[in-house]
Amino acid sequence: YYTSIPGSCNFETQDQEWTTVCGLTQDPSDDFDWDISNSAVTGQMGPDTDHTPGKGQHFLYVNSSAQKEGNRARIITTDLFPASLGVCRVRFWFWMFASRQTGVLKVYAAEEHGMDILMWSSSRNEENKW
Repeated sequence: YYTSIPGSCNFETQDQEWTTVCGLTQDPSDDFDWDISNSAVTGQMGPDTDHTPGKGQHFLYVNSSAQKEGNRARIITTDLFPASLGVCRVRFWFWMFASRQTGVLKVYAAEEHGMDILMWSSSRNEENKW
């Protein structure tokens, strides 16, 4: 559900669809999708807990073991955020513990004409932590 910060979500959505609750959508032109789960489902290939303090359990993940190099899974915000200087920030936690199937996590901003601008990227994380 949303917190007091616009655009934020902790993925504890109960029985509701996380894409709707969190203002996200799966990119229909990508190769595979993000899903929501918890450590009990992802098992040894995922983190022990999510990053949210307290009762948080759920997080988004992609199963990269079934994909080939170059495949993409993309989620897109459904809300537009106005251009700003030093006001609009993207903040998130990620877990990419070393695996041969782990690719690159990239964050893009789409400008008004639809061009994707790479804002940040990361490859494998060598530590088992968020």
